[in-house]
Amino acid sequence: MDNQAQHHEPPASAHSLAATIEAILYLRAQPLKVMEIAEFARCDRPTVEEALMDLMADYAQRDSALEVVETEAGYSLQLRAAFQELVQTLVPADLGVGAMRTLATIALKGPIAQTELVDLRGSGAYPQVQELVERGFVSKRRNGRSYWLQVTDQFYQYFEVDQLPKV
Repeated sequence: MDNQAQHHEPPASAHSLAATIEAILYLRAQPLKVMEIAEFARCDRPTVEEALMDLMADYAQRDSALEVVETEAGYSLQLRAAFQELVQTLVPADLGVGAMRTLATIALKGPIAQTELVDLRGSGAYPQVQELVERGFVSKRRNGRSYWLQVTDQFYQYFEVDQLPKV
């Protein structure tokens, strides 16, 4: 019985692992080494390498604004070069992509504990949160040894958002 279950699992787990890796790359918003991805995905290096190749091939075949690329620093999910001019038009000039992704995470998951946000986004989230608080997009209130973070009315006004989807 166990052998039959194992025969049916790889296609499903391979697909979900690629999706998990996609989520990891998106949330971290920085290049990651294969071993870092393996740790986050809780699986071994060869499995991650195979899923990464599948994910890269999938993005290469899609008509997508995003791509998964390998650089010296590691693998990352990024906007294709052809869409870079949109960044200049749509992203507030002084708010970087990392801060925007942190803001999006807070908006979609908020209120969220700062410790949970850092688990999702990495330690780079600390200065990003400070910047977002200073800009008035995020409120921060003490919760024990951490803080609760959530978007403010100014966020909704600035980004012309009526409501956010429930996650």
